[in-house]
Amino acid sequence: MRFLFSGRSGARIDNQMKQNAHARAKHGTTPATGTQSPDVAPTVEINGSFGYIVAKRGFDLVMGAFILLLLIPIFPLVALMIKLDSRGPVFYKQDRVGERGRRFKFYKFRSMYSEADRQLSSLEKENEQDGPVFKIKDDPRVTNVGKFLRRSSLDEIPQILNVIRGDMSLVGPRPPLPSEVEQYKPWHRRRLDVKPGITCLWQISGRSQIGFDEWMRLDIEYLKTRSIATDMMIFVKTVPAVIAQRGAY
Repeated sequence: MRFLFSGRSGARIDNQMKQNAHARAKHGTTPATGTQSPDVAPTVEINGSFGYIVAKRGFDLVMGAFILLLLIPIFPLVALMIKLDSRGPVFYKQDRVGERGRRFKFYKFRSMYSEADRQLSSLEKENEQDGPVFKIKDDPRVTNVGKFLRRSSLDEIPQILNVIRGDMSLVGPRPPLPSEVEQYKPWHRRRLDVKPGITCLWQISGRSQIGFDEWMRLDIEYLKTRSIATDMMIFVKTVPAVIAQRGAY
């Protein structure tokens, strides 16, 4: 198995995956079958070879531990900023849906006021995202420090603990809320066939600027083409995507 790839080959993988997903979006087809809105979940060929799974887990553990050691010195600073800005805990935990529908506790630095979840129903009419996902650019529940944490993606750092525990991978579809999964179409559920991740094609392609179905298509395109080379390409491209802050809020 080859762990290294050239920038040129990585770009070809990236472009091909996006072109495939965009073509299907243009013609209104599902990623796996090319037909309109199937009533049953389509068949998707997923790379689940033993070698790839072992290599991916090894990469998660080694790189996850390295990132954690690298960033753990800023934990006290971020914690202090959060505590000085608003009342509530430093960490926010939430139930998310992982591989094969298994639920797990998902960790982030708290970026919202402590009563934010109770205020969601009063804001649903202002949702700027289609599909079952809720997102608004100027969410009044986000604290001043939280806005900075979200734009810089620093709020996501605690998910490295989820990676080391095995709940998540560094690269994979973002883990959804149980309430979102309840509203999935059959073909959306295919993204749950693999372990969720911290970064993915959606993360490096514009995040909140992308419509929900297109987001799902990118995830399923990843399922069909995932490999160590693809994972490394997405991982490397996450850094400039985070710096650019495109679609981050």
